[in-house]
Amino acid sequence: MLTKENLAEVLSLALQNGGDFADIYLERKKTTIIGLEADKIERVKSGIDVGAGLRVISGDNTSYAHTNDISIESLKKTAQIVSKAAAGEKKSADTTLKQKPANWELNYQKRPGEVDIKDKVSLVEAANKAAREADNRVKQVAVGYGDVEQQVTIANSDGSYQEDLRLRTRIIINVVAQDGDVIQTGFESLGGLQGFEIFDDSDVSQLAKSAAQRAVAMLEAKPAPAGKMAVVMASEAGGTMVHEACGHGLEADLVQKKLSVYGGKLGQKVASELITVVDDGTKDGKYGSFRYDDEGTPASKTVLIEKGILKSYMYDRLTGRKENRESTGNGRRESYQDRPIPRMTNTYIESGTSDPQEIIAETKQGLLVKKMGGGQVNTTNGEFVFDVAEGYLIKDGKVGQMVRGATLTGNGPKVLQIVDRVGNDLGFAIGTCGKDGQGVPVSDAQPTMRIPEMVVGGILEED
Repeated sequence: MLTKENLAEVLSLALQNGGDFADIYLERKKTTIIGLEADKIERVKSGIDVGAGLRVISGDNTSYAHTNDISIESLKKTAQIVSKAAAGEKKSADTTLKQKPANWELNYQKRPGEVDIKDKVSLVEAANKAAREADNRVKQVAVGYGDVEQQVTIANSDGSYQEDLRLRTRIIINVVAQDGDVIQTGFESLGGLQGFEIFDDSDVSQLAKSAAQRAVAMLEAKPAPAGKMAVVMASEAGGTMVHEACGHGLEADLVQKKLSVYGGKLGQKVASELITVVDDGTKDGKYGSFRYDDEGTPASKTVLIEKGILKSYMYDRLTGRKENRESTGNGRRESYQDRPIPRMTNTYIESGTSDPQEIIAETKQGLLVKKMGGGQVNTTNGEFVFDVAEGYLIKDGKVGQMVRGATLTGNGPKVLQIVDRVGNDLGFAIGTCGKDGQGVPVSDAQPTMRIPEMVVGGILEED
């Protein structure tokens, strides 16, 4: 058992050759994964990963080393290794490690580790059964269950000491439907910073049925028309737009590397006055939440864009130091093997005042997007291309024919500038965000909103 005194000693060794700051990240992570394909359980995996990462910051340079041996002897050796890359005036670590209070408290009810594996398997099988029974055109179903119990301890040379317990539980359902030569897919997911109690309030069978119904409905959908038109993004679509076309460009490391279209625009108008964008790691139960980030900074709510005006970027300690700013609690890493970098948590556009149904009724012609697919974005210029997983034509203010094959092409900042309606609803989606080879759990959300004109790519019908 490592004591605070042990950690203080390790931090002092890390700074023995100089450096401005040192920290240590200890992690014990237990994971369970269950996968079902072809109507049978294909894998049940469970394991424990333990390790530590040590970092020294010296000016603008960072040295980092990690080990899966967390004995005090191993940590001392690792500290000596990482200290060799540091330079400058020697600095002693604060040996009086103290814990700062979190901005919110945990509320777990059923720890996944205390739930019988048979109950988890039964949950997966129930989802598979519900999806297959939805329609005889359902040909393939893949269900993935996962839970993580992550205990972290973070200490640094400024005297900060934090402990956190993160329990994340999720289920993902993919359905393939086929009718003749036409093949379509449906997808649903559920997850949060919660224990197994997440399934008490959510019907997994209904979730699977929804995925199946979407895949089947897409079989009969007509090819989407191509051209410029109004696009109404429903809240059910989740926040793919804000996450990809906006969020990454507001991470401070990309801004400082001049890889963001939002660089140098603090205080400037970058979106419609109807748009307020927030990143909030304190939202209870959401997939991207935590009490402390992976540098030990308490999670916080950061207003990034307020009524169209750019207010802040997302900072970790290193990027904050470069601008004499405090970390916003966005220093995140995939595991002890990775150094922390600025990452989103739960990123969303705040609700507006318009009724979602009225937004549709006020749209003469356009596309209603109810589910987003994958996509690509260039953070340097904001250009993006997104697939539409579920879309409907709007004609004379009414929702009409379902369409398939639609894509959305545009420029993130320009799209946010012209949003003219924002609904009073809000819909969240979960995901694993990739950056610099690291994946971290996030959620994103948006209300129903209307973009008066976007380029919609479609499928050309054969004569």
